[in-house]
Amino acid sequence: MSWAGPLQGIRVLDFTRVLAGRIGICRPGRPGAEVLKVEPPETGDETRLLPALPRQRESLLPERESREEEPRRGLKTEAGVALVKDLAAHCDILVENYRPGVMDRLGLGYEALSATNPRLIYCAISGFGMTGPLRDRPSFEHRVAGFVRCAECQWRSRRRTDETGNPPGRPGRWDQRPIGILAALYERSITGRGRLIDVSLLDGMIGMLGYLAQLAFFTGEDPQPRGSEHPNLVPYGAFPAKDGSIIIACLMNSFWERICQALQKPDWIGDPRFATIEKRRDNRGLVNERSASSPARKPSQSLVELFTQYNVPHAPILGIQAALAQPQAVAREMVVQTEHAVLGTIPIVNRAIQFPATGNRFPLPLRSWDSTPMRSCQSILGLTADKIAQLRSLKVIA
Repeated sequence: MSWAGPLQGIRVLDFTRVLAGRIGICRPGRPGAEVLKVEPPETGDETRLLPALPRQRESLLPERESREEEPRRGLKTEAGVALVKDLAAHCDILVENYRPGVMDRLGLGYEALSATNPRLIYCAISGFGMTGPLRDRPSFEHRVAGFVRCAECQWRSRRRTDETGNPPGRPGRWDQRPIGILAALYERSITGRGRLIDVSLLDGMIGMLGYLAQLAFFTGEDPQPRGSEHPNLVPYGAFPAKDGSIIIACLMNSFWERICQALQKPDWIGDPRFATIEKRRDNRGLVNERSASSPARKPSQSLVELFTQYNVPHAPILGIQAALAQPQAVAREMVVQTEHAVLGTIPIVNRAIQFPATGNRFPLPLRSWDSTPMRSCQSILGLTADKIAQLRSLKVIA
């Protein structure tokens, strides 16, 4: 039985452009919200112009990042602004990622729209936020990452870390928007009013630092880049196997004894140099050298079986295809098939949040941007065919 999702009945007006917005906006849409996408009439979102994947006739990037969409609408005419205002009056959430001030100049800022729809939750996304000396600077995630430049930040952001000594690579994406939007939805259920949410890429990346910021506060020094390692816990990180690499995580003292037993090195247990977390940290080089020597002679699968037997926290480092095909991902149905208007049946990644009582079976629509022409204008606003034709003649809509 199909389930629409917990956000059924919530309507989102999506003004986001490029990845900072598109990745975030698909989160409310995935649990069942209806998302109306606003894009330039002639070209659409900039990500639609990115190169297609090999052997494909169109770019999958915008489809992958924002699945529930409506046709594109123009903003640079009075008629276009009026159309958007009418749509906003029928929406619960608006999300945009223009530079601060752009939407206000169009007459589509929070103050203007909340005057006619006080229940509207308005989420503004920008590189540096709506206040501060950098508020007007253009930004993408790579530029903002330069303000939080540490290899540990990359590791915490769940991307592979370059351990070759090269400069830090691209950080992983963060996503605070759904948390703020859902919190505002709950607040609205009590107060009856929406609110403005100010989301900054820089704030999100600083928030990802976690305990690394505490180390800087209390030591007065920047934590040094350690690749996949932990600054205080040893051994903790990626170690070579005969046919790849494996993560070993010695989170507490009891795990050290299990690691020694798994690697058949009982003499390490009584070595005073390794007796405590602090001593292993102080002898990091020796601990890592010894911890790496035994795994390097064994295949990854043998190490997985060995560490599983001794209950050691571990994980093989998998490539993308292997990660998607691993038994746990298959059992969790993390890859599903869906219909694309041009490409036919294609695989996509399923929702990361599951709802067991419903079987996690609410639909995953994937539509081309022009496959449902002007449905929202007709069904939501009740526009006539003549009015839609007029808007097309004015190039307000495509």
